[in-house]
Amino acid sequence: MSEKDGGGPPAVVPLLVVDAANVVGSVPDGWWRDRRAAAERLRDALVPLAGQGLGDGADLPPWARTGPLEVVLVVEGAARGVPGLPQVRVVGAAGSGDDRVVALVEEAVSADPHRSCLVVTADRGLRARVTALGALVTGPRAVRPV
Repeated sequence: MSEKDGGGPPAVVPLLVVDAANVVGSVPDGWWRDRRAAAERLRDALVPLAGQGLGDGADLPPWARTGPLEVVLVVEGAARGVPGLPQVRVVGAAGSGDDRVVALVEEAVSADPHRSCLVVTADRGLRARVTALGALVTGPRAVRPV
């Protein structure tokens, strides 16, 4: 149903922002030998989450469990230049990846104060910064089970 059909404007899809460096670094699988390839593997693992959500998780809101989600992967350093996919937008941070994650949440919230945002990171400082903006947070296991 569209606005033209009387169904109103389409709902805004919730935003999932993934701190690539933090999530990749959460599992000692040799990621340090090729940071770009590790970021590409994470990007590829995020593809199904765009449509189906994150699945069951005690600390996840219902909208994050079922999807759909706009998935954004923030990369930095050697992982910059990883191409995005139709289901996963990849954003390279020129400087701090944390600053870029915060900027993405700020942009989303300023465009629509009611938009749901979930940030995936274990970084305490980043968690505090994005929750101050109204985003929810979850740890790396939500997108990268060990």
